Amino acid sequence: MRASDQRRRVVRTPANSILLGRMPKGCRLCIRGAKLVLFVTGLCTRGCFYCPLSDRRRGKDVIYANERPVRSQRDIVEEAELIDALGTGLTGGDPSLRLGRALRYLRLLKRRFGKRHHVHMYVGGELSSKQLHRLRLAGLDELRFHTWSHEPVQRALEAGLRAGVEIPAVPGKFRHTIALLRELDRIGCPFVNLNELEFSDTNLAALKARGFKIKSDESMAVKGSEEIARRVLEWAARNTRLNIHYCPSALKDGVQLRNRLKRRAKNVAMPYDVINEDGLLIKGIIYDLPAAELRATRRRLIRRYDIPAELMAVDRKKCRLETAWYIAEELAKLEPNLKFAIVEEYPTHDRLETTFVPL
Repeated sequence: MRASDQRRRVVRTPANSILLGRMPKGCRLCIRGAKLVLFVTGLCTRGCFYCPLSDRRRGKDVIYANERPVRSQRDIVEEAELIDALGTGLTGGDPSLRLGRALRYLRLLKRRFGKRHHVHMYVGGELSSKQLHRLRLAGLDELRFHTWSHEPVQRALEAGLRAGVEIPAVPGKFRHTIALLRELDRIGCPFVNLNELEFSDTNLAALKARGFKIKSDESMAVKGSEEIARRVLEWAARNTRLNIHYCPSALKDGVQLRNRLKRRAKNVAMPYDVINEDGLLIKGIIYDLPAAELRATRRRLIRRYDIPAELMAVDRKKCRLETAWYIAEELAKLEPNLKFAIVEEYPTHDRLETTFVPL
């Protein structure tokens, strides 16, 4: 029976994405915050006008595990452990431009966490039969092509890999998109991911030059991207057997990142930290102290006010003392010569600070 003979349903998921058929396992794990984002390289030859990659990474041969710069394989393993990762996404740039590196990391992850650790990889260009064979032997679970052609996907499927397409939902490209879907359906492509097109610092000029507008004051997504995605999914429900998942930009920050932060927070939180509903850490700090006085000040405060030792620590990187927020509030009344604040920060390697409230 043809798909057009029995209408399939397009549904909105609990994560507020839109789905036709079955969601790829990589996406399911990503929504749970259970995927390590392993940025293999910022190098890429494609030059897509909508690329959102930051200047810090674009065109640079740098490696990150989530927000953490990678200097050794131990950094990758530790970051995966800190979020209790069930899988990894090899991303870029175009990881295929550093395929030997990507393969080393793929083998490392499978060796350390087992064959069930789900690894998907993004690729921008063509891959040779030899490259596809090496990826299959190394145990790659999903290959996601950033392409508007079915041909590289077909070659990957013929090589025995699970391969699909991931592209943005571009307003004005309905006919172009469904033409690709027809071909992908014909070759038995197992999944297609559509992403909401969004503005970034690096693609702002290119998108505006093409007439795209910002969706709303609360979102950097492109106006009309979700509408074109829904039209595409409704068409595909009538005319194909494809599994298609539309991922809105709000899902990345509001669901995926939030869940990943929560997973990491519970593993890195100190006894004095409070984890809020978004996975950020709330603590009290004593700042503007000379580095040479940090340890002595900590000892004095612990002795004088009978503070449990585990509730106050020296943070040499930020040159401050850390403690529970409620201890900082009390000490601020008793120690007028010291500077206190309550801060909120990400539980990530860079520990980005989002709130600073002096006491």
